Amino acid sequence: MLYADGKVITPLFRAQPGDKRVDKRTGEIHFPRVERDAGLHVEGTGEMVWGTKFVLIAARHPHPHSRFIVDVAHVPTSGGEAATAVGRFVGLAPLLPGAQGVVYDTALCGVHHQRLMRDLGWLSVNRVSAAAGSRQQGNGKNRKRIEKITWVETKTVSTTDGDVQVRLIAQGGRIGLGEITEAGESVFVPLERVRTHRNEDQRGTFRWYNDYRLPERLGAGIVTVRLHSNDEDKQRKFNRAENVRQIPPGDPDFETLYKRRNDAESINRHLDDTLWLRRAHSVGCRRQLLNLITYALGVNAMSMHVHRQGLAPPLAA
Repeated sequence: MLYADGKVITPLFRAQPGDKRVDKRTGEIHFPRVERDAGLHVEGTGEMVWGTKFVLIAARHPHPHSRFIVDVAHVPTSGGEAATAVGRFVGLAPLLPGAQGVVYDTALCGVHHQRLMRDLGWLSVNRVSAAAGSRQQGNGKNRKRIEKITWVETKTVSTTDGDVQVRLIAQGGRIGLGEITEAGESVFVPLERVRTHRNEDQRGTFRWYNDYRLPERLGAGIVTVRLHSNDEDKQRKFNRAENVRQIPPGDPDFETLYKRRNDAESINRHLDDTLWLRRAHSVGCRRQLLNLITYALGVNAMSMHVHRQGLAPPLAA
């Protein structure tokens, strides 16, 4: 599994294009130096930051000190992180035949998940964007998250009492049933994911499905749900790839795979520690990209050194 994240690098100069300074003594106007390739970018916290943005893609072995950065790319426009990342994944796929998928944050949208599933045959492990209305509460430290809920489809299942229509809904990317409690409240009951599988067609694209186990009252059988979007979804204006996940939050496998996000954040922090005052080493996105490539080579060289040390025969006593 690959994992990736966006990183905004703070420029050497604080000024932004259009800023000017006036000498109070002489009245002379000065235009300070600026980073022409910088822009406003949204961070995961929702804050806007000024700088040049890059995407770093990595993988690692389960052993310590085994991080390997496989690609670095500049994000040329604000809001273009996801498109840049997916473009790099497409380029990496032929070079990494063992790659099974990618772990990312909510920067990826339905169109990006669709391409990863259909064109690359990859797993896309991340959370669904929260529903409108999620916001910080109180002093800003406690965040109330409201998961997005949507109807997916209705399936006909056979039970001992005959055929039953089962209405499947998705909450936060997880498939389940909507049930009414004794108090008359609607609750979401997630279904157990039994299997995730894909089929390759003659064009070389892939179709993805999840098998879920129904509760005892519905016969405890298996119901299959399509994960990729098709023309039927487009007609009803339903973005299936955005609202349904192959391995959703709450699934035991999600908790195992999504931990790789922590290492993506660790790369960002380690990169900050290599920057003087956490500012760029150079001016311009091309020079900064070269700086990031050399940083990646250093990280990879250290990983290779540790790996080879582990393979070396023990020294004689």
